[in-house]
Amino acid sequence: MRILITNIKQLCQVEDNTNRRSTVSGKDMASIPCIDNAWLLVAKGIIHSYGSMSDMPEMNADKTIDATGRLVLPAWCDSHTHLVFAAAREQEFVDRIKGLSYEEIARRGGGILNSAKRLNETSEEELYEQSLVRLHEVMAQGTGAIEIKSGYGLNTEAELKMLRVIRKLKENAPIPVKASFLAAHAYPIEYKENKEAYIKLIIDEMLPKVANEGLADYMDAFCEEGFFSVADTERLLEAGWKYGLKPKIHANQLHYSGGVQVGVKYKAVSVDHLECVGEAEIESLKSGNTMPTLLPAAAFFLGIQYQPARKIIDEGLPVCLATDYNPGSCPSGNVPLLLTISCTQLNMTPEEAVNAVTLNGAAALELENELGTISIGKIANLIITKKIPSLAHIPYDFGNNPVENVIFRGKIC
Repeated sequence: MRILITNIKQLCQVEDNTNRRSTVSGKDMASIPCIDNAWLLVAKGIIHSYGSMSDMPEMNADKTIDATGRLVLPAWCDSHTHLVFAAAREQEFVDRIKGLSYEEIARRGGGILNSAKRLNETSEEELYEQSLVRLHEVMAQGTGAIEIKSGYGLNTEAELKMLRVIRKLKENAPIPVKASFLAAHAYPIEYKENKEAYIKLIIDEMLPKVANEGLADYMDAFCEEGFFSVADTERLLEAGWKYGLKPKIHANQLHYSGGVQVGVKYKAVSVDHLECVGEAEIESLKSGNTMPTLLPAAAFFLGIQYQPARKIIDEGLPVCLATDYNPGSCPSGNVPLLLTISCTQLNMTPEEAVNAVTLNGAAALELENELGTISIGKIANLIITKKIPSLAHIPYDFGNNPVENVIFRGKIC
């Protein structure tokens, strides 16, 4: 099917095929290349061509969309979510309002352990149906690629169940879905006094089964005080690499945990959270190609300190943004709201924030050659906004969905 979009007020994040970027970093994040009064042609699910309306050639299309007053930009790439879960945790939300900390709730059997209990009681089919609804909700808000983690099973069968659900979503969704194996999310209650046995369970039993079924793209671990130490994380990442699973890890959410450094050491695709970042973390990130991924919506919901996005960008590094959609610390996969939080609380400009969820988001999913910019030959996963005056209006108009239409793999959804 050929779709022609005409009279586009602004075609955003365009990229010349002769000078494609894999990421955008530092001061360059403040720029979004655009074409005013533009057209774009989609053919066979990919971006075929684009340009200025003043130079538009004659062409045939099965469907023509008049985008007068609207922006067109690449769909969001959300590189860190826990979208597959069995139940909400609103009581913990109330507990935090009443003064309990995230750590205190976890010590009482809440948090991740609460989600694990609910997930173990839920059938695979029910889990899939719930997750599919959530996936469609975030797609309607412009998400055109997503990563989803396991980690609410915490035993072999339940972790495999989660990963099979993610695989089914991957098979049936019109957008790319990446899977991360995160059994090292927390220690199950029965292993609280024998943590070594749980690590061995992950390495010796779970990982071989995950790899044998081809259920995961990445190996993840929660490298944090009270969870998995640097030494634990190193063992887990080494084991994952043996099965071809690249690392994507939780790092430095609550403390200066050493997670950033271990992620860079083991060539992680990304290190995610990063509320606690100092000079040592900055220098470590500069020494490798690991993507710093910030999850400010989780910091917002938990009421904890925000990530130092300005410091990271001003040091010449790239920044990726992701939602961390999960039932406990961020029950939202709303990327437009994430952009607002990033602008108002992390002092990122709208252009920096959009770069962080398009090209850099694609890079954090290893999809930068397929998604993230308007470039000939890339997959046509596109957002057509409502009538808005500018790109900055997307984070400015917070709480409202700026998306009028989405196109995924060349189909209007």
